[in-house]
Amino acid sequence: MKSLYETTVINTGGRQGAVYSEDHIFYLDVAKPQALGGEATTATNPEQLFAAGYSACFNSALEMVLERDKVEVEKSEVKATIALVGDKDGGVKLAAKLEVEIIGLDDEKKREYVDKAHHFCPYSKAVKDSIDVEITVL
Repeated sequence: MKSLYETTVINTGGRQGAVYSEDHIFYLDVAKPQALGGEATTATNPEQLFAAGYSACFNSALEMVLERDKVEVEKSEVKATIALVGDKDGGVKLAAKLEVEIIGLDDEKKREYVDKAHHFCPYSKAVKDSIDVEITVL
């Protein structure tokens, strides 16, 4: 299948390093969060990066399905919370909670379009059956 878009990001130093794109347009310091024993810092971490990507991708998918159906809304907002949780093998895995707010639709239509977005979103497809995803429609 032909790629519509691709990008590459490189990490050095794991959770105590940096992430950057090959063209150097994107660069962020990465640090272990305090909850995992890290120091107080303004650096990001992999979970924040995943939350940023998932929330932006899901909201874009929502906007696309609304536009496709010619449904106008005042505003949509997606809040993604990504957690590290223990798994049955004694390791850790990711879990996601999405809170989706759509201003300008009734509750039934909100749920309908959030479900459509969840089936359309590339991030939702990527994590299907591999992490727990809880979606709340506000």
